[in-house]
Amino acid sequence: MATERTFVIFKPDAVQRRLVGELYSRFERKGLKTVGLKMLQVTKELAQKHYEEHLERPFYPLLEEFITSGPVVAMVLEGPEAIGVVRAMLGATNGREAPLGTIRGDYGVSRQMNLVHGSDGPEAAAREIAIYFSDAELCDYETTLGGWVCADDEK
Repeated sequence: MATERTFVIFKPDAVQRRLVGELYSRFERKGLKTVGLKMLQVTKELAQKHYEEHLERPFYPLLEEFITSGPVVAMVLEGPEAIGVVRAMLGATNGREAPLGTIRGDYGVSRQMNLVHGSDGPEAAAREIAIYFSDAELCDYETTLGGWVCADDEK
């Protein structure tokens, strides 16, 4: 099992609905470690970098309009198989289809306003982290509770 870093962003709907603290606490309670965290306004240019694979898709203009419509909270989380763990916690993209117990299943009813983005693989995580965070903004540290979250042979 590999310790991974993944990129997560609480989208404008999560911020506007004042769900940031509640959603963030779910990742903390799961045992994921925060190594980067900030609030920002996504610009058109930043949106184009983040969603470059979708630029020519018919839905891109609405995606850009939504992600730039208000502040977001961006973070880098770390832990054993963090990418898959976060994806499972998020649930299906469409909140109406996401199982209860997942973030989208518990808080969402929309496909587009789906509260949170999480990297879908190691390459995407590395690319997205580099778009939103400089190396100086990421903190390497050991938590005092780390040994109580996961056994050494699972890290």
